[in-house]
Parts: sequence; structure tokens; C-alpha cells
Amino acid sequence: MVNRIDSALSFQQLALSLRAHRQQILAGNIANADTPNYKARDFDFSTALKEAVAGRNGGGLALVTTATGHLPGSAEAGPARLMYRTPTQASVDGNTVDMDVERAQFSENAVQYEAGLAFISQQIKTLMAAAQG
Repeated sequence: MVNRIDSALSFQQLALSLRAHRQQILAGNIANADTPNYKARDFDFSTALKEAVAGRNGGGLALVTTATGHLPGSAEAGPARLMYRTPTQASVDGNTVDMDVERAQFSENAVQYEAGLAFISQQIKTLMAAAQG
């Protein structure tokens, strides 16, 4: 029975996890709006969700260690492959953060996250009602 509940909620759990990760990325972009040479990052949510559902982690590359003191790691830290955002207009200091774009993306992602929470809450209520008879 627990496996059925887990499988019923797993898609929404993956989606919420990716939304939370994207919110952190977008918040980092906003926080670095005045940092010279900072490059805005983001990821394609739908592609990341498809890969997460399929069980792929984005295919991170293993880092090559050239000395015994080097720490092993991966090129991608996180559930999605980050890409650089294409700047809409050039800036003098090399920063690619466009605050209007970042605020819009941040707000849209927050609304989608809230919708996901509402949906999973309704699923849990439905499962509880079914379990109670």
C-alpha cells in the first residue's frame, strides 16, 4: 500500500523538487544582479522533469583528477543541467542578469510551485478519504 501511495505522489514530488531548485537558481541570479561578469543561469524545467521521470540525472560529466590530492566530483551539482541565459542587452560590466526577466521567471516559478503544492495536497486528501472508507 505504501508503494502505491509513493507512486501516486512521486511525479508531484519530483516536480516540486525541481521547482524549488529553480527558485534557488533564480534567486541567485537576482542576488548577483550587480556583480560584475556574473552570468545568469537557468534550466529548462520541462526537459529536467522528463529526465527526472525517466530516471536520468542529466548525464553529469565526471571531473578528471590529475593529482592525488584532487577531490572527485561531477560537473553538474544539482538535479538539472544549468545553462547560461542569453542576455537581452549587453552591459558594460559583463553581467547578463536582466532584472525584469528574472523577476518574471521568479514569480512564474513561485506560482507554479504553489499550484503543485495545492495539487499534491488535494491528492493526499483524496487518498485519506479513500483510506477512511
